[in-house]
Amino acid sequence: MKLLRFGEFGKENPAIQTADGRNLDCTTFGEDWTEEFLANDGLNRLKDWLKVHEATLPEVPPNERIGSPISRPSKIICIGLNYLKHAQEAGMEVPKIPIVFMKATSSLCGPFDPIFIPKDSEKTDWEVELAVIIGKRAKYVNTENALDYVAGYCVHNDVSERAFQLEHGGQWVKGKSADHFAPLGPLLVTKDEISDPHNLRLWLKLNGKILQDSNTSDLIFDIPTIISHLSQYMTLLPGDVISTGTPSGVGMGLKPPVYLENGDVVELGIEGLGKARQVAMNDPEA
Repeated sequence: MKLLRFGEFGKENPAIQTADGRNLDCTTFGEDWTEEFLANDGLNRLKDWLKVHEATLPEVPPNERIGSPISRPSKIICIGLNYLKHAQEAGMEVPKIPIVFMKATSSLCGPFDPIFIPKDSEKTDWEVELAVIIGKRAKYVNTENALDYVAGYCVHNDVSERAFQLEHGGQWVKGKSADHFAPLGPLLVTKDEISDPHNLRLWLKLNGKILQDSNTSDLIFDIPTIISHLSQYMTLLPGDVISTGTPSGVGMGLKPPVYLENGDVVELGIEGLGKARQVAMNDPEA
């Protein structure tokens, strides 16, 4: 299945996308796509419900805003420097164990919402990433069965402010957590629809020019390794987002570096998971 959410920010309604690309309103199912939905076997219950009701569901109006495909998760966990060429362009040592950092859940937004350039920012950057959505509680998981804990996959732009991240001291989270720094979606594609998450093309354009173009086969740490590793240190809950890292081509790595400016257009996508588009704008609260 392909799950999505639509409507006003913070008041989204649940929907699905059909095989022929129609978005159907699932409000009458009575549940949003949340931690509780996933924890209570929601995907299977939704599948059974759709067998009866799909033919009568109304289409989502084409002008409706598309939100994050999962309601605010308990955690957004990111893996740093997880593509070899990205580590090289960043001038950093290739990691021997996964580099883990967090993004504030308040940074979550929809895939077509604007990227807010924060107050005093001069180095707001882009990062196309494959995001893994956890489907059930995971603790002390082995790599052999780690994929059993996956609900599905999404497109994620791990927007980053490089000065905040690397020059302001402390942890990376400061450069990762501004409002609208985690555009997710448009779709949560369930894992049964993705035959091999380690062989997906992912790409990103800035103002029409391809800057990132790679494949998840180049991940240094694969998805089972990441899930197992994280589950040794924290309990992963249904709906948690794990962003698996970005390939080379970020603004920080260009010569000279390039960072987002007001009006820049970022387009990105992952094979089988859909496309997103964001326009950079100065934070209206700055």
